[in-house]
Amino acid sequence: MATALLGVVPSFQKLAASRTDDWIDRVSHVDTVFLLIIFAVVVSTGQFVGDPIHCWSPAEFTGAYDAYTKSYCWIKNTYYIPLTESIPVDIQKRQDAEITYYQWVPLILIFQAFMFKIPNIVWKLLNGGSGLNLSKVCKLAEEAQWGTPDDRKSKIRNIAKFMDRWLETHREYHNNIIVRIKAKTSRIFCFVCNKRQGTYLTAMYLWVKVLFLTNVISQFFILNAFMATNYNMYGFEYIKMLQSGTSMKESPRFPRITLCDFEIRQLNNIQRWTVQCVLPINLFNEKIFVFLWFWFFVVAVLAGINFVKWLFLVVLKRNNYMYVKKYLLIASKMQTTTDKKLARKFAEEYLRDDGCFVVRLVGINSTDLVITDLLEELWAQFKEAKEPTPHEYIPTIDEEDKLLEKKTNGPY
Repeated sequence: MATALLGVVPSFQKLAASRTDDWIDRVSHVDTVFLLIIFAVVVSTGQFVGDPIHCWSPAEFTGAYDAYTKSYCWIKNTYYIPLTESIPVDIQKRQDAEITYYQWVPLILIFQAFMFKIPNIVWKLLNGGSGLNLSKVCKLAEEAQWGTPDDRKSKIRNIAKFMDRWLETHREYHNNIIVRIKAKTSRIFCFVCNKRQGTYLTAMYLWVKVLFLTNVISQFFILNAFMATNYNMYGFEYIKMLQSGTSMKESPRFPRITLCDFEIRQLNNIQRWTVQCVLPINLFNEKIFVFLWFWFFVVAVLAGINFVKWLFLVVLKRNNYMYVKKYLLIASKMQTTTDKKLARKFAEEYLRDDGCFVVRLVGINSTDLVITDLLEELWAQFKEAKEPTPHEYIPTIDEEDKLLEKKTNGPY
């Protein structure tokens, strides 16, 4: 059990561990990844199983020419010119209107899925640097809520025991100017990871929150680069289109009717052809990327609110005391004024930021009953360590003289 809960270092085995985050994080690295992979499979099926492009070839083209035209126009980028406009003579203008993304949509979606998973991978690889197997703690807490009373009590006692050892072994044992500077820096800057000051996990988790938020915002700009369109405003434009009551018959971002130029060499002559093509796959692409725009927008709002919430919990140190006090009152462990004073030391000096963070994480992945029992066990260990140990009674010199005189005047 000791090796399971203590002394762990970053390793790839932790990627398959239990939950060590909150539900908003899982919306990003679980739900969003699942959606993107499903969409990638749907688009891939349309490309490789169906017929992703149809081209209107000239009458003189035979079957082989027609097949060549379809294959060439699918591999080479087509370009979009509205039907109300004439096809420009300048080749450069045609190239500027090229659609460059439709062949790569499945790869784009898979790449996005990987980016949404990166913050979670970073968190699971690096949280072990705190010295505590956070995944194991959360897993035991999750199992404790479903076990028998004796089993739950045993698991919670084990968690409390190893948390106590972890908290005690990661305290400063030096007191020089460097240690004092590090301690002051950790108190001022909440993003500084300092294991000895009890801010490693909280600071690391805030950095991961920043990664989640940065990732979802960057998705809009990444799609701008891939699709060569103004994807940032796409959702607002779609809402405006729905409010106007008009249907998006031909989207300039996802056109169904495009043009394709290709050249055929016949002996020493090069003939240039322009054909009109239909991209049925863009019916799926349009709906998928409209849905993803709104999904990314909601995820970005949730990630922003979640980051502000955790920043508030970490920066305002009183939150740790109020959180611990709530559950100690539920457990009826704060009966006297002395207990109330000890509770502040319990939260600020014993648990510190990392200890309170672990308890919060246990609560997110279990129930209030488990938190109450865990804090009750930790409180008992804390009070036991604070109680003065009885010292051996040492008699005074006068008392020793009287004892010696009594022995001298004894029966012998």
